[in-house]
Parts: sequence; C-alpha cells; structure tokens
Amino acid sequence: MHRSELPRLDLLRTFEAAARHASFTRAADELALTQSAVSRQVQLLEEGLGVTLFTRRHRAIELTEAGRVMQRAVDDVMERLRDATARIRNAQRREPLSITCTAGFASLWLIPRLARFTAAHPAIDVRVSATHEMMDLERSGIDVAVRFIPVAQGQGKPLFEETLLPVCAPSLLRDRSRPLKVPADLENHTLLAVEAYVDESLMTDWAPWLVAMGLPELRMRNALRFSQYTDALAAAVAGQGVVIGRLPLLAPKIAAGELAAPFKAGAKSQRGYFVEVSRHAATVPEVQDLVAWLREEAARTGAEARQGTAA
Repeated sequence: MHRSELPRLDLLRTFEAAARHASFTRAADELALTQSAVSRQVQLLEEGLGVTLFTRRHRAIELTEAGRVMQRAVDDVMERLRDATARIRNAQRREPLSITCTAGFASLWLIPRLARFTAAHPAIDVRVSATHEMMDLERSGIDVAVRFIPVAQGQGKPLFEETLLPVCAPSLLRDRSRPLKVPADLENHTLLAVEAYVDESLMTDWAPWLVAMGLPELRMRNALRFSQYTDALAAAVAGQGVVIGRLPLLAPKIAAGELAAPFKAGAKSQRGYFVEVSRHAATVPEVQDLVAWLREEAARTGAEARQGTAA
C-alpha cells in the first residue's frame, strides 16, 4: 500500500467489528459474513498497513498495540460518519416537533413567544396542536405536551401555577354608574363565561377567587357565554363584561393596558402547567432544546405577571 493511500472502508468496517467483539466469529455474525471472510479481510488490512493488528490465540484474538491505535482512529471516524449521516438524514426529513396544549395556553402564552425559539433554532420546525383533549402522546405520535392539571396530580416542577383575578376593559373601570371598587360590586356587571362542563356552574372557574374574597354565593347581573376562553377575553377587551383572568397567561395584556384588574388580590386555582415528554422523543436533542426553552420562557413569566398586576 502506498503511503498516500487509505485502507478500504470495507476492511476498516470489518476490523472495527472484530476489535469490538474481540472475535472473528461474532464479527462475522454481525456483518453477515463467514468467519474465514472476516479473517481474510483483517489479513488484507494488516498486509496493507505492514503491521499485525491482532494476536491470534486459540479461540481468541487480542489487539496488538498497533491494533489499539487503529481501533481508536477507526472508532473516531465511524462516530463522525454516523453523526454526519444522521444530520443529513434529519435535515432532509425535517419532521416537525409536535407539542399539544390547551387553546388558551397556545394563543396567550406559547405562540407570542414561539418566534424566539424558531430564531434560536432555525433548523427545527414546530407543530402546535391546541386542544382541550388529553391526548395520549405515544399513540398520537406527539413529542411534548403542556398539561393544565391540578397541582397535586402534576409530576416534577410546573412551568408555573395559575392565579385567578377578575379582569375587564379599562373603560369599564371608568363607568361611574357601575363602579368596581370592591368585589361585591361585581353583582352589577355582566359575567363573561366559558361554557361549563356537564353539571358545572358558570361560576366554577370563579369559585377559588370568590371563596378567597368571602363571597362564595355572589352572582353577577347576567352572563354572556362562549365556547372558547379566548372569545370571552375578546368580549372583555371590548368592554362587554368581566371575565376571570388567568395569570400569568394574561399578564402581557394587563401590562399593555388591554385589560385591567379592578381588584389586586388574586387566588390560587391549585392548577398549573406541567411539561410531559413522550417516551419516543425523550432522548431527541431537538425535543430537549424545546423543553429547555419552555422552562427558560416560564422563568420570565413570573416577572411579567408581577409587572402586569402592579400596572
């Protein structure tokens, strides 16, 4: 072999298997070759290099010093080839990472921030599935879920817990005919409610806050019902009534002046947003990047909530 020539790749692949298994027979099984074919290919590599790579013993082989040097080099090359192959294949597929969450979380928290993730990770595509259905990640093939569930049922640290606080349009606060000075004043205002589940009151979402205020029996003058929380919020922004605000999701709208909180005292709903990763995606680097980003963004959210309620 001329000094400038490299060994044939098929010989290097056979050598790598034999060195890893310390056996020509097991290497032959892995490569679907005969034991004699493996032995012959290793011999060709040795002849080309002008060194002995293995010490042959009875039913055993052992790497020589030259063999160990070659093994380290071949392992490094093979690993680089595997990484490059994976990157090329993944770049060709560009299968999007999928995340499921509630519609409110998606529209109020995730989507306004998502541009920061795509800017930092331009090679990653993201698909958002906004639904109130508790989807099975493995069966649906979804990578990540943000679950809105009772804190007692959550596993690990939540992105954040939820605080409830009534909110309305700033113009409603300026209506002197129907003041909103104390919580009991709510009885003169319109309830903006999301259609409740079966056997649940329209005031179910308000219950933790009303109990904290000492007004568990309070009822508002009338109600406008919506199928989506985002629609109820749109009605609130338009000055049509008062809706229970979910913090920290609404903190940016309060900080921007779209909504106002007439009462500063909030109440914990005992629910929070928890991240769940599917088993099939747990070791995928892009998924790990997405989860890390979610937690980084959640860390900013506390400051947004404090600024919003202080405004």
